[in-house]
Amino acid sequence: MNLIEDKKERIVRAAIDVLCSKGIEKTKVSDIVKGAGIAQGTFYLYFPSKLAVMPSIAEIMVNKILDALQNTVHLDAPIEVQLKSFIETVFQLHHEDRDQLALLYAGLASSEYLKEWESIYAPYYSWVTALLDAAQSNGWIREKLNTARTARLVIGAIESAAEQVFLFGQADEAEIEEQAEVVYAFVAHALGIKVL
Repeated sequence: MNLIEDKKERIVRAAIDVLCSKGIEKTKVSDIVKGAGIAQGTFYLYFPSKLAVMPSIAEIMVNKILDALQNTVHLDAPIEVQLKSFIETVFQLHHEDRDQLALLYAGLASSEYLKEWESIYAPYYSWVTALLDAAQSNGWIREKLNTARTARLVIGAIESAAEQVFLFGQADEAEIEEQAEVVYAFVAHALGIKVL
């Protein structure tokens, strides 16, 4: 990592910490630069405002999701096992990172940066599309599905199910498990997988 990437990453990491602890409204750029250990002018070399950091935070979160999925979803396993691992991983990350995700959704929704969501999610969409392409080639899912469009719907369904139990409510273990089972059955049915 070069010096420029290091400074930008320090800014983004500090922004995550400060924004999560103080909230979007109460956070000032001066709070972020103090946390990053840089001069305020340096911040403005990378970002025109505190909300301009949101797409970079989203990229970190998407990369974290992708890394976790690549480590937990075994591509040589049957699609049923892959889908269950996918759901379990996304639920786990939403549980661990609920504060950052709530911050991210609020920050992107309250700024002009929401339009960047699709490009930030592109690697995630591509990974799930490739997963579905392989499943389709193996005859594990419906052959007439448009895998690229379906990948977006699968991600949306799984993330929305995780958000419902971790971001919007105080769910207990039984409710979390039931939500995971319901989203599995829903996505498996949509893909044409026989539910085990």
